[in-house]
Amino acid sequence: MTITIDKNSGFCFGVINAIKAAEEYLKEHHTLYCLGDIVHNNEELKRLTGIGLKIITPEQFKNLQHTTVLIRAHGEPPVTYKIAKANNITLIDATCQVVAKLQQRIKSDVENNPDTQILIAGKAGHAEVEGLLGQTKENGKVISTIQDLENVDYSKPAKLYAQTTQNAEKYAKFETKIYKNYRKNNNEALIEIHNTICKRVSNRAKEIKEFASQFDAVLFVSDNKSSNGLFLYEICKKQNPESYFISSSNQLNFIDFKNINTVGICGATSTPVWLMTSIAEKLRVG
Repeated sequence: MTITIDKNSGFCFGVINAIKAAEEYLKEHHTLYCLGDIVHNNEELKRLTGIGLKIITPEQFKNLQHTTVLIRAHGEPPVTYKIAKANNITLIDATCQVVAKLQQRIKSDVENNPDTQILIAGKAGHAEVEGLLGQTKENGKVISTIQDLENVDYSKPAKLYAQTTQNAEKYAKFETKIYKNYRKNNNEALIEIHNTICKRVSNRAKEIKEFASQFDAVLFVSDNKSSNGLFLYEICKKQNPESYFISSSNQLNFIDFKNINTVGICGATSTPVWLMTSIAEKLRVG
């Protein structure tokens, strides 16, 4: 059996930087708090918590004082920084550069165009979306479904932005629908649409599709908590029906590899390379 690991799969640079920051700190300290999961992958979280990383909730964060906390790649709203200052918490800010740039862009829009509706296409409650909303002083609107577009006032100006890890196809539907709704009201000049999806994320769909087509079977390695993973797996499965979603090597026992000559292993932007490698090794030794 020939086994190939997708060279394009693995952590995006934002996650790489956050994990590197955590590892560097933990070389000299026993404990580091992280506000929320540093990455949506349980196997990687087990590894990091094993060397001292402690995942905390926003409520737990509010009760900390005189300590150090890591802000993950997803970013945080302004209130987090205010709490840190009040509680003498040192922050290791690992917010992804792409996310940080979008946060500043939205903040500037709110300051310079206070009457403009800020619309954020993304998953309601997602950490990145919460951070983006925070830049709007909580006056922004989250667009998670086509139905959410009914809450837009089409007589007023609006700017539509995307969560950086948003599904590109889904975002395109939002773009089309919101423009159509403004045009119905003869107000198309009032809407500005900005595709702020990370290029690394948007390119993955095409890469995964091409990769999946090359093998008898595909093992897509990810975690159910990863929105990016679930989206990419759907593409993988459509391209190659013999695609299997797995989170650890233990699940290999439930897959029948009889008559399978070539296997491709790939994953999400939240999937560690070491995990894909360990799955490949276990598959090789049987």
